Amino acid sequence: MKHFYRSLFLVIAACLWAGIVSVAQPANYYSTAEGKTGYDLKTALHNIIKNHNVQSYGSLWGHFQSTDKKPNGKVWDMYSDVPGGTPAYEYSFGGSNQCGNYSNEGDCYNREHSFPKSWFSEASPMYSDLFHLYPTDGYVNGMRWNYPFGEVANPEKVSTNGSKRGPCSYPGYSGTVFEPIDEYKGDFARTYFYMATRYQDVIASWEHYSSEGDAVLDGSSDKVFEDWVLNLLYSWHVQDPVSQKEIDRNNAVYAIQGNRNPYIDHPEWVSAVWGLTQPTRVYWAEAAAIAYEGSGTPATYTVDVLLNNDLANSCSVDIQTAGTATLGIDYTLSTTQLTFSGNQTSQTLTITLLDDAITEGDETIVLTLTNPTNGLNLSQPATFTLTLKDVTARPALQFAKTADSFKEGFDYPLLLSLSRPLPSPVPLRLALRAVLFMAKTTKRCPLPMATA
Repeated sequence: MKHFYRSLFLVIAACLWAGIVSVAQPANYYSTAEGKTGYDLKTALHNIIKNHNVQSYGSLWGHFQSTDKKPNGKVWDMYSDVPGGTPAYEYSFGGSNQCGNYSNEGDCYNREHSFPKSWFSEASPMYSDLFHLYPTDGYVNGMRWNYPFGEVANPEKVSTNGSKRGPCSYPGYSGTVFEPIDEYKGDFARTYFYMATRYQDVIASWEHYSSEGDAVLDGSSDKVFEDWVLNLLYSWHVQDPVSQKEIDRNNAVYAIQGNRNPYIDHPEWVSAVWGLTQPTRVYWAEAAAIAYEGSGTPATYTVDVLLNNDLANSCSVDIQTAGTATLGIDYTLSTTQLTFSGNQTSQTLTITLLDDAITEGDETIVLTLTNPTNGLNLSQPATFTLTLKDVTARPALQFAKTADSFKEGFDYPLLLSLSRPLPSPVPLRLALRAVLFMAKTTKRCPLPMATA
């Protein structure tokens, strides 16, 4: 009987613990917001999620173990994590992994105010609100500082997982920003929409607490954000939909604070509140590449120009040429204006590379998108650079041996060599033309022809 009660106690305790770390949205939680739109909806949501259970700043270390734990038990740091890959480092919870002092990436993790604390003068309850506080590497947190989120085409610093700091390349702002990796942009966007809603009764007064906050906030309690920020956050919200990670975290924070992020539970409410539709942006599929002049006959290189979503009406964008290579002598373009018909989201530009019969150094073809029409917006990368190498610089591929013998039942290492390194990976196709000559346990055959 004692064993029975002990087992019953453990089962009940386990159930209670599960309830603490993850509590799903209760029925009718958003009932008072139903049927509303625009800023009326935002005010209704504010009244639902305000007055949460405020936590001490020191308690966040422990709370992170239920809100930000990876499936492998490590800290889920969005500034170092590599979804689907292996990060350069990972942290275990607690102990010396908590910052502390740091001088490099991978030294320790700390508590990142993704909505920087200087923007609200370090006041409570924002200071310890888990919905915008995340465990992140201390060094990258410092690299981010209190800069706005944005997009960076020419980074000054890059973290090991590809997060970037540098001048903003997103239209509407040119100051220094921090860009997280694509897989977590939606997480941070929905965090900001939460902050605009949870604190709409006080956020209008935050605009001038710091110059960085002023670049983001417009001084209002309804719209809250400057146009460029609102457009950026909405594009991130659309491009990186709600993940299971966010759903689990929303439930875990609800168990601690007693409130939820409505834009995780109802992603459609972002558009319903702010009346947003995603702007159509045009950009190159790649920012740079390397190609070689034709040998005798012209070679070609193709590159796509993309729209992030389709327009109902046709639109166009011009292509401006620059660089050290000469149009008409070193290369030609299939067109200098690309037209997108309704519901079309990609167009291909063909660059024909000519052999000018002159041995010379590298040249560049710089193509810039310009003059978008009918609602198109330029986005990054808006410039594509093709480095054009002389035909004599083309790497030559050859086999290490012209013939060899090997025993049946064994693998044969087929060795190839290049006359010079390739600038980028190139697929290799082998055409097998094997003729077998039997000699006891030895096979002898000509090696295959290689083409790259």
